Amino acid sequence: MAERRVVVTGIGTINPLGNNVEEYFSNLEKGVSGAAAITHFNAEKFKTRFACEVKNYDPAQHFDRKEVRKYDLFTQYALVAATQAVEDAGFDLDAIDKEQVGVIWSSGIGGLKSFFDECLGYAEGGMTPRFSPFFIPRMISDIAAGFISMKYGFMGPNYCCVSACASSNHGMIAAFDAIRYGKADVMVAGGSEAAVNEPAVGGFNSMQALSTRNDDPATASRPFDKDRDGFVIGEGAGALILEELEHAKARGAKIYCEIAGGAASADAHHFTAPHPEGLGAMKAMRDALKDAHLTPEDIDYINVHGTSTPLGDIAELKAVTGVFGEHAYKLNISSTKSMTGHLLGAAGAVEALACIYAITHSTVPPTINCQELDPEIDSKLNLTLNKAQKREVNCALSNTFGFGGHNATVIFRKY
Repeated sequence: MAERRVVVTGIGTINPLGNNVEEYFSNLEKGVSGAAAITHFNAEKFKTRFACEVKNYDPAQHFDRKEVRKYDLFTQYALVAATQAVEDAGFDLDAIDKEQVGVIWSSGIGGLKSFFDECLGYAEGGMTPRFSPFFIPRMISDIAAGFISMKYGFMGPNYCCVSACASSNHGMIAAFDAIRYGKADVMVAGGSEAAVNEPAVGGFNSMQALSTRNDDPATASRPFDKDRDGFVIGEGAGALILEELEHAKARGAKIYCEIAGGAASADAHHFTAPHPEGLGAMKAMRDALKDAHLTPEDIDYINVHGTSTPLGDIAELKAVTGVFGEHAYKLNISSTKSMTGHLLGAAGAVEALACIYAITHSTVPPTINCQELDPEIDSKLNLTLNKAQKREVNCALSNTFGFGGHNATVIFRKY
């Protein structure tokens, strides 16, 4: 069976830069920072007291009280983004073959807040085990995919990809494969995370992974800057409707772009640190190019993982120059985590939308907050520093990497 082409026909998001796609795209281009003091809990005693939170979110605008009891915040974000994407795709939900529509939704952590609250409640209640009947289904990472399918009756492939901060890219690749190999006609793909809470911030602080720039949160996420001191944790969700090309054309769908290819690899090096020479990242990018039948010279923009950590930024740029050679100096590179913070398992989905923005708006979003380039970084690379740049983007590549040495690369192409 010949491989089928896969296009993006719907998008949705809720993230620190906006509660819908229009707001997100506008703030991406403006170079807005989503970082501010933490409001979700009292962070006074924590080393890091800021994050990139979703703003102006009221669950009552989206769910009734019974639903809120059932849904952890990561599931709420998933449903908000997925609903936007399904509506954007313009399906006739009464006519579509729902057995051919699936959901692969990703999360690196899932319902951590629900887990934390239930364990605290048990500890405070003595030895009498009193747990909510919603505890387990609120917590498990796969539940968001299940609830999305239940909302619409989508009966195709349905599961969760979990690979830490590479989760969403792995999920998009799996959804892409499901369509091109004939297992579904339409897939809802994306990721969500809601980890701005005590155990996540405390845990990452203990690893010295988070920035502690409490005096100036807005500039704390500063990929490639010589004074970067860790990532800024973020939250939210991104959703894409992937659709077989002929299926999309038959119903007159608008098409944002095409997914050209994707690939995954392992560093096989360290449980949290990247390979210092970026060997696993190089393999993922090379294999993605091969999967897409593209050459390095075909890529115009790379949305790098770029978390603003001392080791990660340098290793990834070594990988980029290793794969792209002289062409590395002709393409645009940027880290939109400088604005959104690091959405962990949702990062790939939200950054996929940044790639779609670059393709559809001929504008590369910037890397903000880089005030003095790290001397170990090649200054000839165009890191799109501090201001969006206009250019035609025919092909965009997006990297995500996760603890455990997981690497995943997805390539988007103008349709």
